[in-house]
Amino acid sequence: MQFFKITAITCIAFGGLAACGDTALEQGVLGAGAGAGAAIVTGGNAKTAAVIGAGANVLYCQTYPEKCN
Repeated sequence: MQFFKITAITCIAFGGLAACGDTALEQGVLGAGAGAGAAIVTGGNAKTAAVIGAGANVLYCQTYPEKCN
């Protein structure tokens, strides 16, 4: 079961980063989805993880736009 959680988190994280989005709104939505998905898989708080994921993805994509294609 632990292996499944680690694999799922890894896939969600890389999927979220691979899909940066073209606008800040898209970046926020995709980051929120990745954060909430990881929280659901691990049994964490999905609302908190969605907020953190949205902020982190927007911050990353705005800081490194060349890495978000």
